[in-house]
Amino acid sequence: MSTQERDLECLLRVQSGDARGLEELYDRHSPLLYSVALRILRQSADAEEVLAESWLQVWRRAASYEPRRGTVTAWLLTVVRSRALDRYRSLASRRRAEEKAGAEPAGAPADPAASAQQRQLHERVTQALGALQPQQRQALELAYFGGLSQSEIARRLDAPLGTVKSWTRQALLRLRDLLPQEEWV
Repeated sequence: MSTQERDLECLLRVQSGDARGLEELYDRHSPLLYSVALRILRQSADAEEVLAESWLQVWRRAASYEPRRGTVTAWLLTVVRSRALDRYRSLASRRRAEEKAGAEPAGAPADPAASAQQRQLHERVTQALGALQPQQRQALELAYFGGLSQSEIARRLDAPLGTVKSWTRQALLRLRDLLPQEEWV
């Protein structure tokens, strides 16, 4: 059974209220999901909190997963990314308010030790991103790690919206070829 098939089977079990299905997904995907949240938030405590909130959302809303729209891993990444971006925007707003009030801004980002598997995945993703055309890589980084919409990216890069959408799609398709999902676990 492939990883995708196991993930789908686990998610179907979660939809029926089976906590063991959630445990299996958690064990398999938490390192990747945590690294995405950490990349966006840059604080381990915030990333851990987002990860916990995301798994709670998966438990409560497993029925919202639509297989025709992508893999379970892609759905989980979307859940975590959305929560992390919400948290990032909230923290940025709070920081601006504190700075206006004369309070100290948040401290320097933490640098947690990563497991060997996470480092290897990081290296493979970095290499894959390096294989993209510069404009494709920049569009993905602004979207996924900068939290910008495609319209905002188009304005920032001074490029037509359709071009930015094309760069993003081409980059995601190329990454899918460079990083087969089965290698992530």
